[in-house]
Amino acid sequence: MGIKVFIAQPRGFCAGVTRAIDAVTASIEKFGAPVYVRKQLVHNNSVIDALSASGAIFVDEIDHLPEGATVILSAHGVGPEVYENARRRRLNVIDATCPLVTKVHIEAARYAREGRPIVIVGHREHEEVIGTLGYASADTSVVADIAAVEQLELPAGAAPAVITQTTLAVDDTRDTIEALRRRFPAVITPAHDDICYATQNRQAAVRELARSAELILVIGAANSSNSNRLREVAQAAGVRAYLIADLSELQTEWLDGVGIVGVTAGASTPEHLVAEVVSYLRSHHDASVEAIEVTRENVTFSPPAPVTRFKRSRPTKAVAKQSASGVPAEVTVNAAVAEEGVLDG
Repeated sequence: MGIKVFIAQPRGFCAGVTRAIDAVTASIEKFGAPVYVRKQLVHNNSVIDALSASGAIFVDEIDHLPEGATVILSAHGVGPEVYENARRRRLNVIDATCPLVTKVHIEAARYAREGRPIVIVGHREHEEVIGTLGYASADTSVVADIAAVEQLELPAGAAPAVITQTTLAVDDTRDTIEALRRRFPAVITPAHDDICYATQNRQAAVRELARSAELILVIGAANSSNSNRLREVAQAAGVRAYLIADLSELQTEWLDGVGIVGVTAGASTPEHLVAEVVSYLRSHHDASVEAIEVTRENVTFSPPAPVTRFKRSRPTKAVAKQSASGVPAEVTVNAAVAEEGVLDG
């Protein structure tokens, strides 16, 4: 008797990641190799290696790039000083910042203009938060959890404005914001949740996997915030879960005595890495595979200027029907979905 595999849908690439990857490949096609990419475009080494092989050069900073070089800014976003540095150096900038991160930058700049103290819920060392701090006021605080909120020092009666990193765990973020409300009753929160649709959808899918699975495998990079949050969401639901970069990190003993395995992938994980894990489970554990679908994503983001033409083998899939809270109103199990070849025999 083989094991049962439930695979999450949605999983893997979000629209922002697809937009960023397409920006690099289209830039190489349009301007010729090499093109430079500041920092990791997205947090996945498989993606970085593939783009490097096609003519992208990844750099930590742009200070030493040749004048006139093409440079792509990562999906995580950057602060204003990076744009100014690029302008001074007369670089050809392709801005691949995720539009949902740009929305957070706009919020931070607005609150800074209003002179409000700002609290960013997120991880200070993450590239997205570093970029957002560039738009915020000088007295901005960063808190990662409830414990950090309790230690936050703001003037009595302060009315801080709250923004959040887009890739956080939904439940943990909600609890942290509630703690801020208790300490600062006049706190101002965004009209719409800063946590992006893809993060929310993938976490909702993991919660549904956790209703049946005895083990959940999250495929994603160790430095991927949204992938780490998927593992944590699974564990919070009481299911043993592991984050693996690819099939090579799967330890066979994890599967001992397990009858049902859940599989998902972070928003920067290419589908072929998922397919390799599922193929292994089929061939070595006689696995049957079903999709658990919580919502269908069906949105694309416009390409960044000045890139206007993209090469895609198939349409990008992204956001779609959600309830007003951002969590799907209905969860369905679909055993007949053949998504990206993973469910094909």
